Amino acid sequence: MNSNIYIDIGNSNAKWKYKDKYFVTSTKRFNLDDLPKSSNVWLSNVSSDFLLNNKSNVFIVRSKKRYKSLINSYESPDQLGSDRWLAMIASYEINPNQAFAVVDIGTAVTIDFVNSSGLHLGGVIFPGLEEVRKIFKHFPISNKINKIEVGQSTKDAWSIGTLGLIVNGINQKINDIKIIDPSVNIYLTGGGFNDVEEFLNFQYNYNKNLVLDGLEIYVNNMG
Repeated sequence: MNSNIYIDIGNSNAKWKYKDKYFVTSTKRFNLDDLPKSSNVWLSNVSSDFLLNNKSNVFIVRSKKRYKSLINSYESPDQLGSDRWLAMIASYEINPNQAFAVVDIGTAVTIDFVNSSGLHLGGVIFPGLEEVRKIFKHFPISNKINKIEVGQSTKDAWSIGTLGLIVNGINQKINDIKIIDPSVNIYLTGGGFNDVEEFLNFQYNYNKNLVLDGLEIYVNNMG
């Protein structure tokens, strides 16, 4: 029997895992029919642009109230994005008795905090760097900014300012979480990580495939 395929459909990119290998393409170009034939396809989808035709072997994963001792704080559990839930599952399994926060840096930035008992205390969401920069599309952008202080041109000022919004938002929220629990572990994921990594002022573990890994873990334990 062929292996399962695990798929994470994001707003910008689609990632999938097949036979322990990871793949990525843009969500707009992704097509299930292009994938290898598989026994089952397990899918996390947070993109409104990806429409799924009825297929008997495709299973859509939604957030649940609990996974082992990990508890979803949302009153309606399935309203929590499945990508956030799966990233929390992957992080939880690393050390189930340790408080942690998950930072996913993509089209949107999401930060979720789970205490040492496994209770999800909630999270925040704000626009990612590319989305913020769409506000003034006519402003030029520099992708080689190595500071978040001030710029001497509109291009540098806009590039630094928008980057600073994202970096400071992440740093401040992690600082707030560390005040609550200084021992909290921080797990990062998402395609926007490279834009901000040198400006982050806290220790973290980075896994660009955290959601996919969480999806596979979930299926193996609960699917």
